[in-house]
Parts: sequence; C-alpha cells; structure tokens
Amino acid sequence: MDGSTNYKEQLRYIDFSAAMGYQSVLVDALWDKQIGRDKIEELAKYGKDKGVALYLWYNSNGYWNDAPQTPRGIMDNAIARRKEMKWMQSIGIRGIKVDFFGGDKQMTMQLYEDILSDANEYGLLVIFHGCTLPRGWERMYPNFASSEAVLASENLHFSQGSCDNEAFNATLHPFIRNTVGSMDFGGSALNKYYNADNAPRGSRRVTSDVYALATAVLFQSPVQHFALAPNNLTDAPAWAIDFMKEVPTTWDEVRFIDGYPGKYIILARRHGDKWYIAGVNAQKETLKLKVNLPMFSNGEKVKLFSDDKALQGGVKQIGIGKKQELQLTIPCNGGVLITK
Repeated sequence: MDGSTNYKEQLRYIDFSAAMGYQSVLVDALWDKQIGRDKIEELAKYGKDKGVALYLWYNSNGYWNDAPQTPRGIMDNAIARRKEMKWMQSIGIRGIKVDFFGGDKQMTMQLYEDILSDANEYGLLVIFHGCTLPRGWERMYPNFASSEAVLASENLHFSQGSCDNEAFNATLHPFIRNTVGSMDFGGSALNKYYNADNAPRGSRRVTSDVYALATAVLFQSPVQHFALAPNNLTDAPAWAIDFMKEVPTTWDEVRFIDGYPGKYIILARRHGDKWYIAGVNAQKETLKLKVNLPMFSNGEKVKLFSDDKALQGGVKQIGIGKKQELQLTIPCNGGVLITK
C-alpha cells in the first residue's frame, strides 16, 4: 500500500521485474513526497541498466478532485503538465498512470484527450485509473495503453467480499468491460494473502493458481500491471512463475469458445502462431464441458494447466485427438489453460 512507495522497495520491485523479464514497473502514488524527484531519476537509471522502465502515478486534480494523494496540480494544468512531461522524457520514463477523474462532463473528457495528446508529443504511454470507459482512444492515440474503468484488483486487498466474488466478476469482464477497450485490472496475484509478506492475515485469495494464469490471458491490456510480488519467486509454484514470465500482453486474434456472463468463460487468444485457451468457473458446481479447438491439429502436443487434483505439478502435456476436442473440468473459483 502507500508505505511501499519508498526507494528501497522500488529497487526490490525493479529487480523482481528484471528477474521476470518484464519491461516496466509502476511507481505508485506519493512518490514525489516519499522518494523525491532526484531519487526517481536514480531509480530510472537503475531500471534502465536492468532493462526495466518506470511508469509514474499522477493525480488528475481539478475542482472535481480533493483526493490528497500526490503529485497533485500538474496533469490538469497545460503548462505544468508539459514541463513535467519534458522532465520525464529527459530521464527515460516510459509512461504515466493518471488517477481520480470525476464524471463525464465535457471539460473532463477534454482533459483525457489533452493528456493523451501532450504525452504523445513527449513519447509517454498513458494509463487512466479511477476513470470512465475509454471512448475509442486506442484508435485515436498511439500512446493510449489502457484504462481501469472496472472494479479492479486493489479491491481484493480492501475486502474479503471482493475476494469471494473474484471469479464471478472475472466471468463478466470479457463479455462487458473488456469488449470496450483495454482493461487495466492488475490481476494474476499468486500471493495467498493480500499483504506485503503473504502472511495469513487480512483478505485471502480463494481462487486457484491456474485461475490466476488464466486471467492473464482472459483480461486484455497491452501493459499488464500484474499483482505479483518478489516473494512469488520462491513461494509460488515454479510452473506458474514460468508461465507468467512468458505470457504475452498483445494479441493478434481472439475467439469466443464458450461461456455465460456470471457463470464461466472459455476464450482463445493468438499471439503470433501460438494459441492460448483460458477459462475460469464461478459456479458452485464443477464445470465439465467438451470444447472444440480447431486451432490445434490432430496429434499436436499441448500443455494443459488444470486444477485437477490428480495432476502432478499443475501442468501436463496432452495430445489433441482427431476431432480436435478436449474434455475440460474446472472447479468453482478454478481455471484452465491450454497452450503449446
């Protein structure tokens, strides 16, 4: 949470991102007060040497917003905004996450586009948080990366009720929110508990590790703020970490396989010549269904990630039959994932 926005912790997350092969990491709210601009420049240089770029969080501000988190009073002012973006460009910042927008009034909608336009001029990617649904910005601005506009993963930390409804919500997002545009959900957590040291206190994750991997495919965003933590390198299954190191964030094709909002979803996405089939189940009863997968050829070997208790290690290699069909079994709050 807020206390983690300090220099030492950000170094740890840059190292973790480098170990995962990730391109960037977000430095969240209060960095200007708790880290400082000089140290941000040091972090940016350290990250560059590790192959990890930084995103910086900003408060959108304006009369609609009295949220105290800083930096404030920059993104709603054209002169201050452009000066700030010039500084970010000079130290190699990858992009910004701008938060706490209020309503859909014309001046607010104009602010979104003003931020996108200025950031594009300074080579910065933009993610909006605490915001409205994107309005075709992916086609209008090459630097628009993603928007939250959803009950995102931070709520899993805030309440156990959100954890208990995690799978239910996950079966809605591909049908509703993610059809509109990229969704900055920030999921795929592998901690069992939503706290810094993964200790048994606070809210508890009720979904499976395979579920976490499946949502990395189900939820589309070209910049994924996965809710992973450095401790996952040692306390999460090796097969889960290996998959999270290689899962793409951009896709060339998507196909609906099966599902019903609020019950379950099976979706296929292609990156290059590689297909990923992902599914989750929110129903109390175990889901058993046969799916046709024409993207795989007869006899082709694929990896099956499953919550089947008989499966050793969470993943096994299987062959695709002549009819290109597979029988899937997904328990409540569980998932399935199939890939080459």
